[in-house]
Amino acid sequence: MTANSSDKHPTPRPPRRIGRRTFLKGTGATMVGIAGLVTALKPLLSLERGEITLSDLLQKHYQELGPEDMQRILHSLERKTQKDYGVTSTISDTKPQEGIEFAYALSLSKCVGCRRCAHACMAENNQSRDAADDIEMSYIRVLELDKGAINLEASDQYYEGEVPQKGKYYMPVQCHQCKDSPCTKACPVEATWMEPDGVVVVDYNWCIGCRYCMAACPYDARRFNWKKPTISPEAINPNQGYLSNRLRPQGVVEKCTFCLHRTREGKYPACLEVCPTGARVFGNLLDPDSEINYILQNKRVYILKEDAGTVPRFYYFFD
Repeated sequence: MTANSSDKHPTPRPPRRIGRRTFLKGTGATMVGIAGLVTALKPLLSLERGEITLSDLLQKHYQELGPEDMQRILHSLERKTQKDYGVTSTISDTKPQEGIEFAYALSLSKCVGCRRCAHACMAENNQSRDAADDIEMSYIRVLELDKGAINLEASDQYYEGEVPQKGKYYMPVQCHQCKDSPCTKACPVEATWMEPDGVVVVDYNWCIGCRYCMAACPYDARRFNWKKPTISPEAINPNQGYLSNRLRPQGVVEKCTFCLHRTREGKYPACLEVCPTGARVFGNLLDPDSEINYILQNKRVYILKEDAGTVPRFYYFFD
C-alpha cells in the first residue's frame, strides 16, 4: 500500500520546552499520588522554609500563562515578600507597547566614572547589598581605561579615588539587549528570550541556574545568585515587575532589563535619571524623531565587540 503525502511529509511538531517542571511532572506520574511526590522532594522544595513551592516548580512557562494564572503568581510573590521581609510590594506584569523598540546610547566623552548609575541600578532593581556584592552584583560595570586604549582586558573595574582621573576615560558596560542574542540561544529551557520591544528578559520562576547564558554573553552582563540576596527591608523597592526588579531567589541568573517596569510606563531607566553629566540617552528606535535616532544619525557611534555579531541595542558615541 502506498503511503499518502501526509505520511511522507508529516507536519513538524514545535520543540517542547524542557525544564525542572517537565521533569517533575514526569516524576509525579510514576508515584502513587501528589502527596508522595511532595514527600520525596521535600528536601529540594524546602516547603517549611517557604523558599519554593511545588506550585512554583510546576508553573507554566511565562509565555503560556493566562491572565488568571499570572495574577495568582503575582499575589503569591507579594505574599512571599511580605512574609520574608515584612514589606508590602506591588508586583506588576506590564506588557510591551506596540511601535516601540528600546535602545540606549552612552557618551564616552561625558562619562566621568562616578558609578552613580551602578548604585541607582542596584537600588531600583533590588540587587544584593552585601559588601562583597557592591560591584559584583551590579548590572552595570564601569571600566576605567587609559585614554586612547580600546583593550578592555587592560581596564580596571575596581578603581578607587576621585574621578575622573587625568589621562583616563570611563566605559559603563551592561546588557546590550542584542537583536541576535547568544544568551537566549544558549538557554536549554527557554527561560530567557527577547520581548517585542527588544528587551531580553528572564523568567526567574523558570530559570534552572545552569549559567549557560552567562558563558554565552560577550558583555559579562549576567549575574548568578550563589546565595539568597542580602537586602534589608528598608532598602527594598516595593514597585516591582515580574520580568524585571522583583526579588530574585538563590540559584538563578539575573540581568538588566532597561528597567522595563519603568520604561514601559513611559519613564526613563533609573541609571539615566541619576547621571550627573547627561551621558546617557534612551529612547525608541522606531520613532524617527527620537533622541536615540538623532545620536545614531549625527554622532560618531561605536559598537562594543561588533565582530561578535550580536547586533546590540546599546551604543557608545563621542560628542
